[in-house]
Amino acid sequence: MLLNQTSLTDKRPIELLAPAKNATIAIEAVKHGADAVYMGASSHGARSAASNSIAEVAAAVEFAHQFRAKVYVTVNTLIYENELKKVERLISDLYKAGVDALIVQDLGVLRLDIPPIALHASTQCDIRTPETARFLQDLGFSQLVLPRELTLDEIRAMKAATNVPLEAFVHGALCVSYSGDCYASLMHTGRSANRGECAQLCRLPYDLTDADSRILSTGKHLLSLRDLNRLNDLSTMIEAGISSFKIEGRLKEMPYVKNVVTAYNAELTRLGVPRTSDGISEARFVADVSKSFNRGFTSYFLHTHSPKSIASVDSPKSIGHPIATVKAVKGRQIEMVRCREVLHNGDGLTYFLKSGAVSGLRVNRVDSATSFSVNESPKGLAEGSTLYRNFDKEFDDTLSGETATRYIPLDITVRRAGPLLCMDASGVTVTIEYPDIQTARTPQHEARSRTIGKLGNTIYRLRSLDDRLDDEFVAASALTDLRRKLTDKLAEANRATYPYDYRKAEQRAATAPSSELSYHANVANSLAKTVYRSHGVNGDIDDAPEVCKPNGEVCVMHTRYCLRRELGHCLLSPAGREWKEPLRLTAPGIEFTLQFDCRNCRMKVMMYHQSR
Repeated sequence: MLLNQTSLTDKRPIELLAPAKNATIAIEAVKHGADAVYMGASSHGARSAASNSIAEVAAAVEFAHQFRAKVYVTVNTLIYENELKKVERLISDLYKAGVDALIVQDLGVLRLDIPPIALHASTQCDIRTPETARFLQDLGFSQLVLPRELTLDEIRAMKAATNVPLEAFVHGALCVSYSGDCYASLMHTGRSANRGECAQLCRLPYDLTDADSRILSTGKHLLSLRDLNRLNDLSTMIEAGISSFKIEGRLKEMPYVKNVVTAYNAELTRLGVPRTSDGISEARFVADVSKSFNRGFTSYFLHTHSPKSIASVDSPKSIGHPIATVKAVKGRQIEMVRCREVLHNGDGLTYFLKSGAVSGLRVNRVDSATSFSVNESPKGLAEGSTLYRNFDKEFDDTLSGETATRYIPLDITVRRAGPLLCMDASGVTVTIEYPDIQTARTPQHEARSRTIGKLGNTIYRLRSLDDRLDDEFVAASALTDLRRKLTDKLAEANRATYPYDYRKAEQRAATAPSSELSYHANVANSLAKTVYRSHGVNGDIDDAPEVCKPNGEVCVMHTRYCLRRELGHCLLSPAGREWKEPLRLTAPGIEFTLQFDCRNCRMKVMMYHQSR
């Protein structure tokens, strides 16, 4: 439904924030309707495989700023003591490149000698409580990236405690643990999620056993969550206080970003909310997020503290949606019944083996509406199997090439002022000397409109022309000269008046929510300790596990996801008593013990660690 008029009275502008693996994808995201993009720099971004040079970042900035769209850069990993000067230089370079803000995890950044660039608090800061949100705001952060786990009521509480824009994820992959509070990869492999090197142990298959060594589940991806999809929740999230809608996926390729950004831009346009950037995006395809990679969708905890099913236990891959049932397998030819959609050559299909594993095949040739051929006879595909499509070749083809145009609409006035011809738009006026006035023999309005409207090599498009030259004849060359001067001056004016945000002042009286900090606070350097000490932390401050790994039984994941609830054995139900604790998850070389906090409906994933 459309937002009611009352909810729009504050005119709070809304930002659609898109991921960008590189400058090319950033530019396409803006073309397809993003109000801002976020991308990695050369180091210290939480996706080490999505790094970019300063030149790449600057290219994205140059394009985005034409539409008043912003570019944020992720410097959201922990920073080791010997890296502080390097990060200091990196931030200075990013500021010179015109970056709008940095997304930061490590509070040590607040004590670096850096330019006054705006700072956003990353979701890695683990902003679980209104008190933490208020503290980070008072430290000078301009925008807060909230945890994905929050309900609408919890978002409202965050909004009530703060007055800076709140950012929330709306689409993409979900971490099973609270972001910033996952150490499983670090403890098992030495690769830290808080350093952008997560080994994604949550996507592995596990066996689940109870205290009596009974096997409760075998080979299931019990920590692997579905993907987030809040396309139908934007209006309620706006009303709860969200100003920035973030799409996850800095490792995603171009087709994914084009499709998902277009879908969310279309929904925000339909809602009629004001936006933080300028221009109109026109896509040349109909977006469908179900056709891009996904593990099945969930809105996560947005509407309830205890959703029934949010995991993708059968596979961490994109299975797709069901399209047909196998009638027969005849060598390399597959016959189908109950076909729901038309297949295309090159489509990717999946199916389940008897073992429960997922296998896949590629359509080599569509033979008829109910049969197709593949290159090799598929193993394990049997009569009665359901076929799923996880790659639609025809849809993917629509996402290649130029798939969207973004432009600034212009309302232009052309008039005479004595010996001058004048052209005006958006508060900008240009003139040329043109004293010879001649009366036209034929009407000139349409011809002038065609000449002035030739804006194809610019970001502008003529919306309306107020032609006050009446029956005067003006050469097309003069109008072309005026038009070029106008677009050049508009671009110059945009650059000169671009509204940069700058770092907000740190409130010295701000008090940290806790007087002592465990390793969960992720303090990795002396400057971060200095920040906390100056804001009331007078007790112990433990080093981050990346600096000094804790020994013994360590909480490596803290989750709002409850495996018992997911599998129908909540401890508060009769079925819950059937499983004797402690429950364990095991995979080759990995053993986790599960602890359940029923009062707060949380789960802890524990691992034993002993330093060598």
